[in-house]
Amino acid sequence: MEAMVASQPVIKIAAICGSLRKASFNRGLIRSAIELTKESVKGMEIEYIDISPLPMLNTDLEVDGTYPPVVEAFRQKILRADSYLFACPEYNYSVTGPLKNAIDWASRPPNVWADKAAAIISAAGGSGGARAQYHLRQIGVYLDLHFINKPEFFLNAFQAPAKFDSDGNLIDEESKEKLKAVLLALRAFTLRLQGIC
Repeated sequence: MEAMVASQPVIKIAAICGSLRKASFNRGLIRSAIELTKESVKGMEIEYIDISPLPMLNTDLEVDGTYPPVVEAFRQKILRADSYLFACPEYNYSVTGPLKNAIDWASRPPNVWADKAAAIISAAGGSGGARAQYHLRQIGVYLDLHFINKPEFFLNAFQAPAKFDSDGNLIDEESKEKLKAVLLALRAFTLRLQGIC
């Protein structure tokens, strides 16, 4: 199995967090995913894409078919990625404003999200972000994003035992194993969409 993984290309994943808070649990999920790809999930590289510098979507900022430099840099990172990992907190039963703003900038013509694989992970109270995930899946339909269906990852961040430390780092081993399963499924689905396996 390891020889097969070694012979396949390394897929590049753009990881986007819907929370801008530094100690965000959702950002902690991305940090953990990055660590997992370095330790035990081979054949993947995850780049965290910071969406905080993006201005609010305003088509007046588009001049002669060009975008502000920070937006164009973001769009290019999205375009170059093989697939996406969304860490999606839930605000008011939906995705966050910053995440929707980033999605909208990258969907401006030409849509740079199209025809790529994606996975969603989330940490929140109660349902663990399930409603936001389902809303993100609806948004993805129009963008031609292809989300993995299983495994799903909804983490109730406040349920015992502790899932995160005070810096927002994932410390729960069972949750890390579930996250690993999501990454493996995303890798397999990405390669399948690319016609590699």
